Amino acid sequence: MDEFILIFRHEDGSKLASPEQMQIWMKQTMDWMGGIAAQNKLVGGTGLPFENARVVRHNNVVTNGPFGEIKETIGGYIIVKADSIDEAVEFAKGSPVLQGDGNTVEVRKIAKGDGVH
Repeated sequence: MDEFILIFRHEDGSKLASPEQMQIWMKQTMDWMGGIAAQNKLVGGTGLPFENARVVRHNNVVTNGPFGEIKETIGGYIIVKADSIDEAVEFAKGSPVLQGDGNTVEVRKIAKGDGVH
């Protein structure tokens, strides 16, 4: 069984949902992750808050957050165990993140410690 990272991308991180909508999405997300955990296939993960973010660029240029220069931001990730990328994609299809217009879940296999993919 391999590990896969599911990366949650939001098309416009500057558009914040209402506190009520955030509560609904958080409950949906926790329920979705609970379903994966019930199958013993959730390894871990976390959200990535937009505040206190920095981007370091060539020549040590530092900007506040990933905002302004890009349209898409990463809102968080989880790591799952799956028998194949197809199974990991099936987990991704259930993500509440996909309710947002233009939002995506990127699925990538995690390289093993020996560097072998």
